Amino acid sequence: MLPNWRENIEKIWQEGTTRLRYIYNWYLDEFNNPKVSFYSEKIHCRNNFRWVNPVHEILKYEGEEKQIYTNDVIINHYPDRFKSRSNYLPLLELSVKENPQNDRNMHYLGREYMYYGKWNEAIDTLIKHLKLKNATWKDERCASMRFISRCYKNLNRFDEAEMWLKKAIKEAPYLRDAYVEMAMLKYAFEDYPQIIEYGEKALSIKQNKKTYINEIFSWDETINDLLSIAYFNIKDFDNAIKNAKEALKINPHNERIKENLKIFKETKKKLNN
Repeated sequence: MLPNWRENIEKIWQEGTTRLRYIYNWYLDEFNNPKVSFYSEKIHCRNNFRWVNPVHEILKYEGEEKQIYTNDVIINHYPDRFKSRSNYLPLLELSVKENPQNDRNMHYLGREYMYYGKWNEAIDTLIKHLKLKNATWKDERCASMRFISRCYKNLNRFDEAEMWLKKAIKEAPYLRDAYVEMAMLKYAFEDYPQIIEYGEKALSIKQNKKTYINEIFSWDETINDLLSIAYFNIKDFDNAIKNAKEALKINPHNERIKENLKIFKETKKKLNN
């Protein structure tokens, strides 16, 4: 917890508040810059809460909640990278078995199958998530669709991978993530006009919603990097240079992009001479 957390809580806590949502920096880079941040909800009043679920435990309140938000209370997450996560999958399977209507853990289970490379199990589970009546949060539904697409991509079923990304874009057109994944899919086939189309659409979305759904690649140098390469290949050297520079503003330590920028400039100079 960052300094002054108690003072900041006491400053904004109101009579009748049940829960405080605060900034949770889930992933930080090697320079301690937050890369994935969202509002978490583990700061709560003393009574009427209980823990539920065998894994991905959540606090359930008995009664009507009054939640407040703050950006002044911040927790940084520094996980133990060497700790075994082998019990994660069986606990998620247990959670879904205990409550098949738990949409959040159905989504988590499908995602976990994907992490393990169990592509078909992941697809089946994520489709189950999408069919649940209480699976209504569009951001999470979009993520399930993106994960289904990734599984089909790994199965070399690219038409289905593209189809599910189109569904994901339609589900949550206000999020960058599906546009970026579509640009990455098109990059695999060197479809440079489509990379530009989807990459520019992603960049047009300026608001980074603070949810756990956020993908690192949607807000780092990835989009500008892809665009720089795509523009270079259609011989639009000005936009190639522009996007390479933007990518380096975000990540000045990327040597490959530095080299690309040098090539873009040299190529433009040769053609102009």
